[in-house]
Amino acid sequence: MRHMTLVLISAALAALPTAVVADEIKLPVGQQAAQNQTIERPSRGMSLQQVEARFGAPLSKQEAVGAPPISSWEYADYLVYFEYDHVLHTVLKHRPANQ
Repeated sequence: MRHMTLVLISAALAALPTAVVADEIKLPVGQQAAQNQTIERPSRGMSLQQVEARFGAPLSKQEAVGAPPISSWEYADYLVYFEYDHVLHTVLKHRPANQ
């Protein structure tokens, strides 16, 4: 009897509605960091050597991890991700609109 009571109480509690309040902000990728879209940055396929020759030394370098090995370099306005020795992707850093 006690087990049945616990099961019924658990079922009743699970059926109670839960209140969740959240704001959802949708921003298309092309509009993110719109003020920074014109910043020149490394393009896909450039080699490590080409990136350093054209954009200078990065602020920091993250060693490669995983398979395939992915490493990253940090610059003032963006991060550059490398697969092996070539640019995979460049990501602009978030900057609040008031900066």
